[in-house]
Amino acid sequence: MVEAATGAGEKPIETTAARFRGDVLEVSLKKLVLVDFWAPWCGPCKQLAPVIERLVAATGDKARLVKMNIDADPTIADQLGIKSIPAVVAFQRGRPVDGFVGALPESEIKGFLERLLGPIEDDGDALTAALSLIDEGDVAGAHALLSELVSKDPPDPRAVAALARLYIGAQQLDPARSLIDRLPESARREPEISAVVAALENAARAVDLGEIDELKTRIDSDPNDLQAYFDLSLALNARDERDEAANALLEIIRRDRSWNDDGARKQLVQFFEAWGPMDKSTIAARRKLSTFLFA
Repeated sequence: MVEAATGAGEKPIETTAARFRGDVLEVSLKKLVLVDFWAPWCGPCKQLAPVIERLVAATGDKARLVKMNIDADPTIADQLGIKSIPAVVAFQRGRPVDGFVGALPESEIKGFLERLLGPIEDDGDALTAALSLIDEGDVAGAHALLSELVSKDPPDPRAVAALARLYIGAQQLDPARSLIDRLPESARREPEISAVVAALENAARAVDLGEIDELKTRIDSDPNDLQAYFDLSLALNARDERDEAANALLEIIRRDRSWNDDGARKQLVQFFEAWGPMDKSTIAARRKLSTFLFA
């Protein structure tokens, strides 16, 4: 949590009660200072940290981010009446002027900063534009925007995930792997990256499979060829035919739950991780899986 890199602008620092005047009050005479009160056990604090660090970095030299571990040094938090974390307090001209509590959505945190500093142009705007281009079918335009975002140090994990998915969709697995390998270990634990790693593994396993029509012919010839169902699910997923891919694995579970050491269910769970918990195919397949497992 300490000294995390943010790209442009100053890196956040960890302060103490003894250094608070110099790190916060004196600096706030020249620029906005945000104090992020956190603790190592606080899950929402970990969610907030990369978002606020990225947005403060996007202000250039207009703002500074300071972190304060209330477990190690609770004095200032007590003086400010902070009862819940994460809590962020903004200081200007040596005084607290605004703040918020909780891991707010990025748009709300950006709005909070813009009320104090004016408009902010951050990487999130470019990422949103790139995702819109993908939805519109402009893959080349999205690729150009995302490539610029991932060239920054450190790259935005969300941009890395989006660009890697473009490569996976084009069956260019080596460039996708290279993007992931460039990330620091902490960034690889981000949900977006974990999902892309799962998608990459699924795509790699599908490379050497037979054609979908061939696999379907094998199943027609022998409905108990469960390996053919399994291979078919991987091949279908590689073509982003998610419902059909899930159904092939569900058919294995229906016929033999223990096949290949519960391999069909394990693969289905990996699909869920790659697709995301709110994906409609994930939701539908989870419902069917529950029916099979708890019938």
